[in-house]
Amino acid sequence: MIKTVQIIGLVTAALYTHACANNNQAIPVANNDNKDTINESRTVVRDSFTAGKVIDTVICTSDPSQSYALYIPERYIPVRSNNQPPAVVYLFDPHAAGSLPVRKYKALADAFGFILIGSNNSKNGNSWQQAEAIWQIVYNDTKKRLPINDSRIYTAGFSGGAKVAGYVALHHSEIKGVIANGAGLPDQTPAGNYNFTFTAITGEGDMNMTDLVAITNDFDKTQTRHRLLFFNGKHEWAPEKTMSIAFAGLQIDAMAQHLITKDDAFISHFAAKSKQAVAEYEKANKPVKAAMECRVTFNLLNGLTNEANWFQQKQASITGSALYKQQSLAQQQLLTTEQQIKAQYMQQFQQGDMNYWAKTISDLNLKANPATAEGAMYQRLLSWLSLAFYSFSNQLINGNQNNEARYTVDLYKLADPTNSEAWYFSAILNARNNDAAATEKDLLKAVENGFNDKSRLQQQPEFQNLQGRLNFSKIEHEMK
Repeated sequence: MIKTVQIIGLVTAALYTHACANNNQAIPVANNDNKDTINESRTVVRDSFTAGKVIDTVICTSDPSQSYALYIPERYIPVRSNNQPPAVVYLFDPHAAGSLPVRKYKALADAFGFILIGSNNSKNGNSWQQAEAIWQIVYNDTKKRLPINDSRIYTAGFSGGAKVAGYVALHHSEIKGVIANGAGLPDQTPAGNYNFTFTAITGEGDMNMTDLVAITNDFDKTQTRHRLLFFNGKHEWAPEKTMSIAFAGLQIDAMAQHLITKDDAFISHFAAKSKQAVAEYEKANKPVKAAMECRVTFNLLNGLTNEANWFQQKQASITGSALYKQQSLAQQQLLTTEQQIKAQYMQQFQQGDMNYWAKTISDLNLKANPATAEGAMYQRLLSWLSLAFYSFSNQLINGNQNNEARYTVDLYKLADPTNSEAWYFSAILNARNNDAAATEKDLLKAVENGFNDKSRLQQQPEFQNLQGRLNFSKIEHEMK
């Protein structure tokens, strides 16, 4: 178990900050009314990139160490955009996997006519200064080489990448909208009256769900256009169906801001799909979800069409029902229970042993299976434990407290066996014990679960000490 003298600092670090965030506290938001990202010449030299094909790596001309994944839509609808160039969404993955979200959402890029650009350098652990430098390089490069609509530039990210997307928008006034998937704005940044729209997305089993609900409630007190979208899942990039609503929101925002021509057919189709969703939720006796659907659509369509009134009135009708009040109360009670269980786990970080955690995690896995509100709560608790064990392990490894780190890393693997970082940490500890075979086995397990950072692998001091005994070629060959 973790020594009592260590637990206070570790718990504070693990549970009151996000391991998914950058390694800096949030810095004050600058007055960006007159700020311009481009510091270089505006001379434009367009490159020829194939439309309809994901390009995994486009090397930045000003800095060959920087690159991005790119997708240009197969078809573009100029009428909807006042004959202007395409809108662009810059995507930030927490593991610098730029092509992952680009490939995941390329069908949406075709449907909406958006260019997608995913940074291959932005990742968890970067400082805000590094995040800013990456943004400057990628943005300047794409502005020179691609036809981009200056009035329709958006950022989107998942987990720590969501905070990067928010950071960029907070400091650069050309960003018109942010899609924050699995995390909110940079730590300690309040909701405010911003010049960008804000779309929060969370899985119902995401440990950050309550944070995104809270910031959305705070945005309700501002003039910022915003909405919160839920999906049935955990801490992960949203499914295409959910992200399509977020992209549609950017399109509707642009109509409301008079950046593109109002498209009545698009609005009517969106309203009809939303009414269908409300009806399906009501039929399934899910009035809380029906009310949330009404709220999102009203916030989007208000001021654009009289259809918005229908959603406002429908929401009022639903929230006045006995079933809604019953389910809403049960939801609040679950959140209270969740906080109480977390408090129990906090105590067990000091007192619990491997047997306790093995049984606890096994029970959580069983209870997280059902597709119910309770199941989602237990999924959030599993994710919360994963985050805690990550933070414990990271700090103990950095402090060369190897025996204590082995305990927390084993717990990390138990709580989140498909997390590549758990196996990477285990490999580091095996390397410190001079066990090359176990190190290679764990690294291959990390790769199997998505690890693909070759530069980190090559620069890790513990692995360098095993040169000649580790098959780096085999490990890198398995990377996707």
